[in-house]
Amino acid sequence: KGKEYDCVSRFYAPKVKVNEDPVTGSVHCMIAPYWANKLNKKEIHAFQASERGGSMVCTIKEDRVVLVGKAALYSAAEILYDEQEML
Repeated sequence: KGKEYDCVSRFYAPKVKVNEDPVTGSVHCMIAPYWANKLNKKEIHAFQASERGGSMVCTIKEDRVVLVGKAALYSAAEILYDEQEML
């Protein structure tokens, strides 16, 4: 058991040219429910141990994971779709 963090992770995806991601929110949406269940908690404190590194609080709320931590904007986009095509 950790004292400061409930889980420590690292993330690599070399096939898509991610040698190491500093802090990955999407991965913690999978990691958090696993550790929350194992530790019988609704909220876990996570640390991603990369060169830049970072921590976050992950709260399980029904079928969602709420992530809280410091962030840097990586990219922004706008998605346009035709509602009729979606039906």
